[in-house]
Amino acid sequence: MERSSLQGSARRRLQDQWIQYGLRACAGLAVLTSLGILFVLLKESLPFFEEVSPIEFLFGTTWAPLMEPRKFGVLPLVSGTVLVTVVAALVVIPVGSLAAIYLSEFASDRKRRILKPMLEVLAGVPTVVYGYFAIVVVTPALRLILPQAEIFNALSAGLVVAIMVIPTVASLSDDAMRSVPQALRDAGHGLGATDREVAMGVVFPAALSGVLCGYVLAIGRALGETMIVTMAAGATPRMTANPLESVQTMTGYIVQVSLGDTPVGTTEYRSIFVVGLALFLMTLCINILSFWVRSRFREQYS
Repeated sequence: MERSSLQGSARRRLQDQWIQYGLRACAGLAVLTSLGILFVLLKESLPFFEEVSPIEFLFGTTWAPLMEPRKFGVLPLVSGTVLVTVVAALVVIPVGSLAAIYLSEFASDRKRRILKPMLEVLAGVPTVVYGYFAIVVVTPALRLILPQAEIFNALSAGLVVAIMVIPTVASLSDDAMRSVPQALRDAGHGLGATDREVAMGVVFPAALSGVLCGYVLAIGRALGETMIVTMAAGATPRMTANPLESVQTMTGYIVQVSLGDTPVGTTEYRSIFVVGLALFLMTLCINILSFWVRSRFREQYS
């Protein structure tokens, strides 16, 4: 009997070791994949900067790599990307937060089991479907309200990107708020606060680290969105703060040039890797900001 127990214990330890090795391999594969992407981007980007000044690329205000005279100022692409992201953030942060507050604090268990999966289904819809939705539904509706809006515009793209990333904010914020100890809610009610006051003044601030992480990750997701902005925002690289105008984002340009019409090895071809590298670094900064926010505002309850 004792021998059988020892054999079972040794078998479990061996299984645990193999599971640890598998997890380490998966983590290492993720790191190697990221390093591989960075290597490819740098390999193709360095020759680009032998022909184009980094100063011109970073601070130039004209992006015209496919026509003479060629200009490689990336600021118009960054401007379009940021404009679409800001529009999306202005919509998704309040909507996603209110959805999370309702799911966490006001919805019954039955309603939550129904509504949360329905909300998270939005994250599984292919982005090309969102793109068609923006062109066929959102843009015509906007042009009825705002006739000055162009056929392709940043507002339409930003609104649909917001719909796509609502599950990110709502789900992460809901999980963060549900992790707040019930004792804090009881203390708020004991002081005479209403359910709304407890939700907004006690639970939401206590879950702020998780909520902010949801905001940052949603913004990073919106920053790298491709198909929606390619189909709905247009292909006009310009520096503008008007969301009713057509713009081109960094991902939109990469799709445009990746169609195969640009010869391999040319400066125009390498420009997609340089833009990809800039977007990679921007997304990396967003992820670093997310980790900092989580560590800075994290609350621990015993």
